[in-house]
Amino acid sequence: MKPAAFDYIAPSSLEQALELLARYGEDAKIIAGGQTLGPMLNMRMLTPGVLVDINALPELQGYRAGGGGLTLGALTRQSSLEDDAGLARVQPLVAAAIPHIAHRAIRNRGTVGGSLAHADPAAEWGALVQALDGEMIVAGHGVEQRTIAADAFFDGLLTTAIEADELLVGVRLPPWRAGSGWSFREFSRRHGDFALAGVACRLVLDASGRCTEAALGLIGLGDRPLRARAAEALMIGEPGGGELYRAGAARAAQALDPLDDIHASAAFRRHLARVLVEDALTEAAQRCVAE
Repeated sequence: MKPAAFDYIAPSSLEQALELLARYGEDAKIIAGGQTLGPMLNMRMLTPGVLVDINALPELQGYRAGGGGLTLGALTRQSSLEDDAGLARVQPLVAAAIPHIAHRAIRNRGTVGGSLAHADPAAEWGALVQALDGEMIVAGHGVEQRTIAADAFFDGLLTTAIEADELLVGVRLPPWRAGSGWSFREFSRRHGDFALAGVACRLVLDASGRCTEAALGLIGLGDRPLRARAAEALMIGEPGGGELYRAGAARAAQALDPLDDIHASAAFRRHLARVLVEDALTEAAQRCVAE
């Protein structure tokens, strides 16, 4: 199929892009990497009147690490992160997750902002910002930028808190806490497919081996990226070890209401969640350095 007719505009500044969004509202769609938007246009799942190409906007390019953590421009390509040998020192969980995102050809064009704005619950970035307490930076025409915490950003299946006249311009991840353990696990039918289930895990143990922090971002297990808060609360203050991690995994799976579709049943997704969370917690614990 071919896309329906649309106007194409490539603004040269962020302010011009925001003015276009304010003018056209829901009739406009943003294109960056186009790895998801392109097929949706071809299948006429979307029929925008205007396509706004933001690739030339310098304000959205690149990322930087510092005392305030890792700040990523919305146009950061997945492959740029993958090729950065220093990323694992700054944000090891992100470095571990990036190679799981589709295939290299897609990572060459796909952007961090595009993935988050699309809000597919089976995509990796949603779970990452959940597990890392990330904040999304959103801009609108003639107003100050605002930040949206990960818990408030995802409204449901393929929907976010971004308004029609707003643009996701960046993502902030807090500084990585020294000594934290991490693990990223997902299960898919074939390498590069969307995950049937997955988990981004961050864990902190004290000198006595007790769990002092736990964060579990879940992939493909609901209508949006999820945070397993009940499982995290169960583990805080408890001695680490196999029994605790099995209990945490069981609690995470119990709290889920997964999708039931042609790719996997809800029961199978719940089973995957329990197995993957337990494995991730075990691996993260092995990487912890005691406080």
